[in-house]
Amino acid sequence: MLYTNQQLHLLNIHYIHPVPFNRFMNLLQENPSLEDLHSYSALQWSHIFNLPAEKVEQFPVKYQEISCLPIVEMLRKNDCIPITYFHSNYPEELKQLCDPPAVLYTKGNNLLLKKRPRVGIIGSRKATNYSKKALEFIVPPLVDHHIPIVSGLADGADTMAHQATIEYGGETIGVLGHGFSHMYPKKNQKIAEEIAKNHLLVTEYPPYFAPAKWTFPMRNRIISGLSNALVITESVERSGTMSTVEHALDHGKEIFAVPGAIDSALSAGPNKLLDEGAKPLWSGYQIIDSLL
Repeated sequence: MLYTNQQLHLLNIHYIHPVPFNRFMNLLQENPSLEDLHSYSALQWSHIFNLPAEKVEQFPVKYQEISCLPIVEMLRKNDCIPITYFHSNYPEELKQLCDPPAVLYTKGNNLLLKKRPRVGIIGSRKATNYSKKALEFIVPPLVDHHIPIVSGLADGADTMAHQATIEYGGETIGVLGHGFSHMYPKKNQKIAEEIAKNHLLVTEYPPYFAPAKWTFPMRNRIISGLSNALVITESVERSGTMSTVEHALDHGKEIFAVPGAIDSALSAGPNKLLDEGAKPLWSGYQIIDSLL
């Protein structure tokens, strides 16, 4: 993969300060080519990122250091391919977000970013066997039609969605809320390695970046952005799952919800979505009829 100087400069500064692309607009307006960033003072960085001066005091030194390193080659040695916002391989769907990732760090088959449609499947970290059973009806038709499944590799429904897709011979994209040098939850290390080898892992954070409480809601917008339709299996009424749904609704994505038992707290989210106009789902063929 080839990179322009502008893309390399963006990658360098993002590696230091991994924020969404909209946070770079001040910089791009005054310096579209991103040249001569090594000459910027801490005060300039403070103005560009709207941060207190003490927060960016080390920016000039850090940029000098990072610009001397072969970042792309270092990442490639760890099977990580960065895709900057300006690159032709960057997914156009993510550019519709108000805060698209400035850089996507990827491991695996990047061609999955070119395949459409894609379907996101999400749900509770405490998902029960009901989600697993529902996926037996939802996933096989999608796999048969070569539709990649997107999810967040979180515990529960996300993991079930990835596992079902792999078991049925499909393709899956795992969106992480941290860099590749970390794994959360740790018990998903094995499936993450499988996805990185034969499918695709994606994150907007450089490898060193550790998981934090706020990084997972940020991840949710990428799951929604990469998905042409979104499926919810089980979820409580207020959750990270529902924040992903809100992102999808904001961008006109089709929402499918698996109806659940009236006495289950994990049915409250999907059932509420059904009341608000989501499509009830009991077969993957319903999604295919809607998308194809």
